[in-house]
Amino acid sequence: MKRCGVLALQGAFVEHVHILRTLGVEAVEVRLPEHLQGLNWLIMPGGESTTIGKLAVTFGLVEPIRNMTQSGIPVWGTCAGMILLAKDVGKQQPLIAVMDIAVRRNAFGRQVDSFEADVSIPTLDAVSAAEEHGRPFRAIFIRAPYIESAGNGVEVLARLPDGPIVAARQGNMLVTAFHPELGEDTRFHRFFLSLAGPGLA
Repeated sequence: MKRCGVLALQGAFVEHVHILRTLGVEAVEVRLPEHLQGLNWLIMPGGESTTIGKLAVTFGLVEPIRNMTQSGIPVWGTCAGMILLAKDVGKQQPLIAVMDIAVRRNAFGRQVDSFEADVSIPTLDAVSAAEEHGRPFRAIFIRAPYIESAGNGVEVLARLPDGPIVAARQGNMLVTAFHPELGEDTRFHRFFLSLAGPGLA
């Protein structure tokens, strides 16, 4: 069975694990470098990015995850995970720093300012059933960041109606400002799993 790791240091990792298992993928909770061995994908979940980053340093995970992304294995960061993958977040904190994006942390306000929005993401049609084609994705934003700028090699997948970038891809790296794991729509997980890493093409 193909194996997807979920960084399980803090935050919303249990929900990702549940969805992966419903999709028939073995989900591995990653807390130590040895847990990265033999993975076909890695998800870096939402939570508190500074806390996750500090724990990743403590447990020696920063360089192994950076090497993993650079080797071509698909890695997806949701919310805090997006912050950790970005090269620029406007402040000093531990980062994986592999994706050519600048991210604004807590861009929409505090916890009480969390919201949901229907977001158009045409890329998801590639993994959609007939009845799902063209359907907006119900995105859940919780103390969410957004992408302020993206490099030339970054494909913008989704924006909010007023302009902020909330989903993007750069090669094997995928990021979302929102939490697909908190809803019932599994298209984003299916799209991520469709990104073939080494040995899966």
